[in-house]
Amino acid sequence: MTSITTPEGTAESGALRVVVTGLSGNAGTALLRALSAEPVIGSVLGIARRLPDRTAEPYRAAEWAALDLTGEEDAVVEELTRLFRGADAVVHLAWLIQPNRDRELLRTANVEGTRRVARAVAEAGVPHLVVASSVGAYAPVHDDEPRDESWPTDGISTSHYSVDKAAQEAVLDELERDRPDVIVTRVRPSLVFQADAGAEIPRLFLGPLIPVRLLRHGRLPALTVPAGLRLQAVHSDDLADAYRLALLRRPRGAVNVAAPDVLRAQDLARIVGNDRLVEVPPGVVRAALALAYDTHLVVADPGWLDMAMGAPLLDTTRATQELGWTPRRTAAEALEELLQGMGQGQGVPSGPLHPATTPALGEEALPRRARHVSVPPTLDSELLGLYLSDHLTGATAGLGRIERMAEAYQDLPLHGELAELAEQVRGERDLYRVLLDYLHLPRRRHRQLLSGVAERIGRLKLNGRVVERSPLTVLLEAELMRSALVGKQAGWQTIADHAEELGLDPDRFVALVERTDRQIETIERLHAYARARAFREQD
Repeated sequence: MTSITTPEGTAESGALRVVVTGLSGNAGTALLRALSAEPVIGSVLGIARRLPDRTAEPYRAAEWAALDLTGEEDAVVEELTRLFRGADAVVHLAWLIQPNRDRELLRTANVEGTRRVARAVAEAGVPHLVVASSVGAYAPVHDDEPRDESWPTDGISTSHYSVDKAAQEAVLDELERDRPDVIVTRVRPSLVFQADAGAEIPRLFLGPLIPVRLLRHGRLPALTVPAGLRLQAVHSDDLADAYRLALLRRPRGAVNVAAPDVLRAQDLARIVGNDRLVEVPPGVVRAALALAYDTHLVVADPGWLDMAMGAPLLDTTRATQELGWTPRRTAAEALEELLQGMGQGQGVPSGPLHPATTPALGEEALPRRARHVSVPPTLDSELLGLYLSDHLTGATAGLGRIERMAEAYQDLPLHGELAELAEQVRGERDLYRVLLDYLHLPRRRHRQLLSGVAERIGRLKLNGRVVERSPLTVLLEAELMRSALVGKQAGWQTIADHAEELGLDPDRFVALVERTDRQIETIERLHAYARARAFREQD
């Protein structure tokens, strides 16, 4: 039996129960991979506003609970306390970056969310709290001298992210003062990159109008950066290892985490593969970014640039000496991997990290039985193509509907499961695309386009309400979604029946049939919730 000695004693293999908020995000997904491989960890409970696809790796390795930290304070703290009770440690990773323009929501989710987690940790008697702080919490500097954890955490006043990270640090100061029995570890990382964040990063900081796909096709026309920019970064897996070590060693106080190399303009040009480097005064870049933000061309405000230019370089001596942490990738390697992921729209089936594109064709894209996948002469390829294209069209419309439901019904008890269902339907839609490509059958894209338009028109139902949501909306949309899932299930069953003939593995499609049963069960519970309220007088 494996055991590890910590300052608090010896933890036997499988002994520790860890609860993690924000487990479905960038750092959280990497942390789950790390904890799944750690013998000392006995169980992991993930808390997320939007549940990931719990049938997919690595999310199947954890238990899950859906909770929005911005809900009514006492109710949130009560639920967190219940979820935290019996845990050996809580890792608080949850942090909202968008909507960037909703300052009140961000403050509630991030600063007050941390306060609610701290309250629940104290009330549940959890002995160890690990919190994701940031280099952004530090006061600004005007040099390249690395700062250790003693540097003031006053933040950068023009960056809302930095201001909130500094406020988060103050919340942790209060917890340490009021509850000295709780070990509080603050992990302060630099920028955090991995390929699976390739679709998320553009959504959070660039927006849909910036052509990140140019990264897929070769060099950008030119690389323009603010003069004097220098960056540190860490790969998500290396950061996850720092969190893992923090759970085992239980250090008090802050720990800086970053790869040892510092990236400057020339390094960025080399990584991007562009010889045309243009360094521009930071003030000019800031003015251009402010204009782009004000006109909604980008989703990140100029405060992010202020933080990038003013945040200190990190001295990571404590991480390496006290935690025994050693990064396996350089900052350059982490950034290269991210850029590749951005060019491909790479991601995994969770709300924050969902991919932007169809998975690339490859050996693992479809579960194959034969060396070659093709339509045999015993089957009519024209009819099969029409059938699969129709199901792709249906999956496209169904995805649009379930995504809208997951977005609109955040106040309903089943919101987390609706978000999970959306991730599953997205993956199944993409599987239809891959299947058609493998069989060399046309997708008939015009059908998917028309189905998307029809789905949006279908939202304009006369439910007796013009502005606010009608109780009938949930009821009717649940019924429509249930019908769509029943049709989808029939499609997977039909493919399973012909899989051997097509050179495919029928077990995969049988599994999709069985998963659809669970999806229908989720919608049935939503329907039961809605029909109990549909015709009642609303307060």
